[in-house]
Amino acid sequence: MTAARPRRTGILGGTFDPPHRAHLALAEAAHVALALERVLFIPAGDPWRKAGRAVSAAVDRLALVRAAVADLPWAEVSTIEVDRDGPTFTLDTVEALRAASPGDEWWFILGADALADLPRWREPVRLASLVRFAVARRGDEASAIVTADLRATVPGIEVRIDLVPMPLLDISATDIRARVRAGRSTASLLPDAVRAEIDARGMYRDT
Repeated sequence: MTAARPRRTGILGGTFDPPHRAHLALAEAAHVALALERVLFIPAGDPWRKAGRAVSAAVDRLALVRAAVADLPWAEVSTIEVDRDGPTFTLDTVEALRAASPGDEWWFILGADALADLPRWREPVRLASLVRFAVARRGDEASAIVTADLRATVPGIEVRIDLVPMPLLDISATDIRARVRAGRSTASLLPDAVRAEIDARGMYRDT
C-alpha cells in the first residue's frame, strides 16, 4: 500500500486584536504559493510580546478569528494557545502541533518584520529545525530579508525560508481599534463578519 502523502499545513499565529484583511491576505497568499492544504489560525492566549499593552480577552479574539475565516474552506482555527495557561511561545505550540499530527509538513507564516525579530523568540534554532518559514516577499531572494542578527543567530536560515508573493497592505490593528471607537467605517480593513462580531460584543469602545 502506498504511504499517505504528508499534509502541508501552515500556521498563522498572532494576537488578532482584531484579525483584519492583511492577515487573511497573507494566509491566502501562502495557501496558494505553497499549495498548503490547510492554514491554522492560532490566536495567542497570553501574548508575552504584548506585555505592557492591554489585550482583548482571548474568548473575544477567538470569536473574531472564527468569524474572519468562516467562509474559507482551507482555514481552521486552533485554540491551542488560548487553552494553555501562562505566556504562549511559538516553539511550544509547534512542538504540540507536530506531536498531534506527526505526518504533516509545517510552515510558519509571517511577515519580514516578524522574521527579523526571530532572534528574540524562544529557541529560534530549535524552531527553525521544526518548521519552514513562509515569508511575505519583499524581494526576489531570501537573503534580502535576512538580517545580520538573524543570520548569526540561526546560521543557514535562508534554506528554511519560502518567499510568498503578495501585495503590501498597510493595515494597523491600532488604527482599526481607533476607528471602531470613533464609530468610523472599517469596510476596507475588516471583513463584514468581523466588524459585526466586534459590534455585537461591544469591543474597542472604551478608551
